[in-house]
Amino acid sequence: MPVIENTATVLLLWALIGYGLGSIPFGLLLTRAFGIGNLRDIGSGNIGATNVLRTGNKTAAALTLLLDGAKGAVAVLLARMLAGEDAAQLAALAAFLGHCYPVWLGFKGGKGVATFLGILLALVWPVGALCCATWLAAVALSRTSSYGALVAAAFSTPYMFLLARMEAFVLGIILTLLIYWRHRSNLARIRAGTEPQIGAKTPQSR
Repeated sequence: MPVIENTATVLLLWALIGYGLGSIPFGLLLTRAFGIGNLRDIGSGNIGATNVLRTGNKTAAALTLLLDGAKGAVAVLLARMLAGEDAAQLAALAAFLGHCYPVWLGFKGGKGVATFLGILLALVWPVGALCCATWLAAVALSRTSSYGALVAAAFSTPYMFLLARMEAFVLGIILTLLIYWRHRSNLARIRAGTEPQIGAKTPQSR
């Protein structure tokens, strides 16, 4: 399939497509579909898979994880196929921002971990695979989702440096910084030893 020449208009279009895909709130949609209720009123109030798991519905949590990852990957793969690598990079960043700051939810979205991993798998699959393995290992050791996310994000930078082109390396650094920014409250709780482990139910939003 021929690649469309990248003009400012084309790049803007892919940024909007990436943002639109990233901003689909699968956690909210799935909890409603499963009859669980409003995810905003459960646990941390976050729309990601970790908070969905706090409802006790493992199927909804697994689907949220997969679909939040898939929307980042689809944004990258579609943009790359139809408009080339520059558009793919822009769509990746926009999809991440869409998940974290969706306009239809008052710019209050998730923390971006699954979308981050999906983007990396589509962008540079060896880096994505290594980050997924790092995330799983860190979560298994700590039983804390946020700790796994922060460790995987930190390791994504050397993985990118070794295995990716410079433009992907720069994007990886930007996404890592955004992951840490979105997890700043988790970092404070990790330092204080109060970060809840996976599966812990919290009755009120915080």
